[in-house]
Amino acid sequence: MSETGWREFLAAEHLDDWVVLHGGATAVFRVGSLPESAELAKAIADLPGVSPETLLTVASDRLTVRLTRDLWELEGRHIDFARAISEAAASQGAISDRASAQEVQLAIAGKPEDLDVGFWRAVLGYTAMADDNGVDPLGHGSTVWMQQLDPAKDLRHAMHVDVSVAREEAEGRLAAALAAGGTIVDDSEAPGWWTLSDRAGNRVCIASWPDGAGRPG
Repeated sequence: MSETGWREFLAAEHLDDWVVLHGGATAVFRVGSLPESAELAKAIADLPGVSPETLLTVASDRLTVRLTRDLWELEGRHIDFARAISEAAASQGAISDRASAQEVQLAIAGKPEDLDVGFWRAVLGYTAMADDNGVDPLGHGSTVWMQQLDPAKDLRHAMHVDVSVAREEAEGRLAAALAAGGTIVDDSEAPGWWTLSDRAGNRVCIASWPDGAGRPG
């Protein structure tokens, strides 16, 4: 796996509509109706550069576009494609909504010999995007990722949730979670991510990484 693709995407100009999440580059465009969303989806589907990995989610008030299903699949060719998508959206009056771009990932932890990604793919009906994960083929459900633990460390939390958001949205999401009764367990990697807990001790990470990697603000 290489970081080159997604780092080049983050560094490129004229990609203000796009957020680089754990699953790759994502944009949300607000529209006025379901027909408008479908019309924009059709325009994007007809663009040069569209491929089987492009995921379009049509809703009555928005169209969500994901260029890949995995961060590590981002390549240089996606930069021009993303710009073309933004141009198509602007031409139809759709409005970018970076605040709505997010991805929820379920991290399942275990020692190397206990990780069982095959089981989770089978029970959820998921497919493989990488050796250590499973993704919903419909694009609706959370990605499941296997977190390999150091064999010398005790297993404390077998599962936790990762919430990947735009870099400018992370602190607002953190504040909302704290106001709702959450507590910070670990902020040593902030602003890349914060680990929080609910009252019962269940953990969740709010992450501005990778969208904020190497970027100010």
